Parts: sequence; structure tokens; C-alpha cells
Amino acid sequence: MWLGIILAGLGLFLGLTIGLKVPIILPEVYSPYLGLAVLAALDSVFGGIRAGMEDHFDNTVFLSGFFSNALLAAGLAYIGEKLGVALSTAAVVAFGVRLFQNLAIIRRHLIKK
Repeated sequence: MWLGIILAGLGLFLGLTIGLKVPIILPEVYSPYLGLAVLAALDSVFGGIRAGMEDHFDNTVFLSGFFSNALLAAGLAYIGEKLGVALSTAAVVAFGVRLFQNLAIIRRHLIKK
């Protein structure tokens, strides 16, 4: 279990470091989509860490959740933009709540051990 958690944390750190160091400039039009996709991906990563700590991690569930959450969030932002309704706010709230819940559960697991 700890090896998986360490690898997930190392992968997250490595990804953040590479993402911050590589000078990729995206057009400003895509920034809402990228922000929601990153939030959805972080939700999946924290959910995966939580599942690993609870000993029911499944690669298929993790990968399908990772990509489907990112695509759903970007799709909500796109549809909301076309309709003139801030549908992206729903995704931000949902992923934000899940992120904090997963972080609280991870913290409790770490404190108990």
C-alpha cells in the first residue's frame, strides 16, 4: 500500500515540476477548460490515493475516472460557454468538495497510523 502511495505522490510531484518548468503557452481561450481539466485530474488522483489507502484501488476504475472526469468538466465548460450559463461553476463546486473530502479522509488515515 505504501509503495503505491509513494509512487502516486512522486508522480504528482514530478508532473507538477515538469508542468511548471516546460514553457508551454496555451491560448487564453482554452484556460477555463484547462483549469477544469486540472481540477478533475486532481480529484481523480486524490481519489486514487484514498482508494490505495483503503486497499481497493483498481487501475481501470482510476484511469476511466481520470479521463471521463476531465472530459466531462471540459464539456460542461464548453456547453456552458455556448449557452451563456456558467455550467463550469457546477464542476468546480463538485470537484472542490470531493477534493477536500478525499484530502480529509487521507489525512485521517495518515494520523491513525
